[in-house]
Amino acid sequence: MDNRGTSMDIIGPAKSTELLSQQVADARYFFLELNPAAGAALTLAFGGRERCNPDYRISRRHYGYYVLEYVAAGQGWVTLNGKRSDLRPGSVFASSPEMKWEMGTDSQHPLMKYFFCFAGKDAAARLRRANLAPGVVRTTPAHTEMQTVAEDLIGEGQRASRNAGEICATLFTLLLLRLADTTRGVAEIGEPARRNFLRCKGQIDAGVAELRTLDEIALRVGLEKSSVCRLFRRFWGTSPHQYLLRQKMNLAAESLLQRGGPVKEIAAQLGFTDPFHFSRAFKAVHGIAPSRLRSSYGA
Repeated sequence: MDNRGTSMDIIGPAKSTELLSQQVADARYFFLELNPAAGAALTLAFGGRERCNPDYRISRRHYGYYVLEYVAAGQGWVTLNGKRSDLRPGSVFASSPEMKWEMGTDSQHPLMKYFFCFAGKDAAARLRRANLAPGVVRTTPAHTEMQTVAEDLIGEGQRASRNAGEICATLFTLLLLRLADTTRGVAEIGEPARRNFLRCKGQIDAGVAELRTLDEIALRVGLEKSSVCRLFRRFWGTSPHQYLLRQKMNLAAESLLQRGGPVKEIAAQLGFTDPFHFSRAFKAVHGIAPSRLRSSYGA
């Protein structure tokens, strides 16, 4: 039930006041299937985006759905099975239907959050694969990506088109995959390490064209090379060099398709002195040679 004493125990058609808190403003919701079929693998029921009022607080038990909550802005707290955790931008957690949990906001910095309610026999396994077992608060550094997918999901759900359910299911799967990519290891690492990782990633994103080596990346952020590698492995699941290379090849593909020009010029712009090395790297990332991509799909 919520803090007003309203029952939330049963999956099935119900008035929105039985499913949604009234202590919110500027909310957007979508509803797909409030009474999921028994035995379904995973069914996305409803969800939305809420900007919480300063007095926002909910208390739930036997809610009837699995719930995924993602904090986009503000501060607050959540207690999951008796364990309290602080919430801040990037915090994400899930609850199971039988779990007892409470959630509240900082009155000076109210939460703005996304939530998605779902059911199905594969729900718990899908959450575990996303590194988001019910009852654990994680942090994702991929704010922009998360919000983009969440907003797209809400928009498609509100359209209520013939294929809305399938589109939303696909977007929800994308959301879970994004979480699997960006939350692993975050819970075990302190806030300073997270800030260092975001600083490293930001420097690479801003200097894709000119950066070439791990030494240059480490020098820009003022860290040891081993520290940069360790941060990327734990927060992003790859090496900083691999991340830089993919970003370079994405920029190269964009240049080939939108602006054209000789391959050797684009290679030089991205710091490759050897066009053949550039072509091999491009094909390794995109599965097609840059010259073939330009001739087949370029302007």
